[in-house]
Amino acid sequence: MDFLRWGRSPWGEEILIRISWDLLYLSAIGGVLFLIGHALYVRFWPQPAAEKEDAAKLAGLAVRLPDKVARHSLAARAFHWVMAGAMFVLLFTAFLPIIGVQFAWVTIHWIAGVILTLSIIYHTIHATFWLDFWSIWPEKGDVEDTRRRMLRSAGQAAPPPRKHGKYPLENKLYHLIILITSVAVIGTGIFMMKRVQTGFLVRDPYIFSDAAWGVMYVLHGLTGVGLVALVMAHVYFAIRPEKLWITYSMIFGWIDRRHYLEHHDPQRWNVALPAPPPPPDADAAPGRKVAV
Repeated sequence: MDFLRWGRSPWGEEILIRISWDLLYLSAIGGVLFLIGHALYVRFWPQPAAEKEDAAKLAGLAVRLPDKVARHSLAARAFHWVMAGAMFVLLFTAFLPIIGVQFAWVTIHWIAGVILTLSIIYHTIHATFWLDFWSIWPEKGDVEDTRRRMLRSAGQAAPPPRKHGKYPLENKLYHLIILITSVAVIGTGIFMMKRVQTGFLVRDPYIFSDAAWGVMYVLHGLTGVGLVALVMAHVYFAIRPEKLWITYSMIFGWIDRRHYLEHHDPQRWNVALPAPPPPPDADAAPGRKVAV
């Protein structure tokens, strides 16, 4: 099986042209196998029992929590759905013609690419100055918590892992992978727009040599087929019954008090709880002031 396609330039040089479309099918099949494997794992592999927590401490925390804990702002949710829509349009317009669905896809494709690029620029600025920028990045403690979870899932003795902050490690790693692939697909896509008529970029297919264009197309194709499996995994986890509360938070912006207490550590995700009321003064009789 060849993963790359080669051709010859007008001067007889052997150059890269693009990836083999076999990689698209491999990515899709790999995504399906991952979904099936995970579903079987959850269904048949015994999960470790949850650690018992201090009931009094949880009750005291619950009293101070609102019924709905804010998780995603309207601006963050708007970015997510705009990005998701642009991503689906890009994937459909890129790969439907390959499997035989023919239509005028080029203009739709580059417009969706521009929307994706602008949405990510907006999100970068918004996350840097208005959100908790570091909450989505992996930290040292996440690795140790994951190690403990894996040991306990395998039936081995290990200390209980901490509850998550705002995002568990799997969300953080997925965000990092999507960031890398998105930067690669956008960076190559912007240069590739110079080869088509867009109305705001001067068409110039000669800014790179034929060999360089081949590398550009290969990188763009590799990130594109990689996104097929990544998007499949994302949709799968979004619709799993035990994960729907997270998906709902991306629609409505909040999670309920129960899920916050079950999955999140208030010390790692501070939701600005009000201070507990001071204890009553034991020396003060009811209705009587105490001299200071």
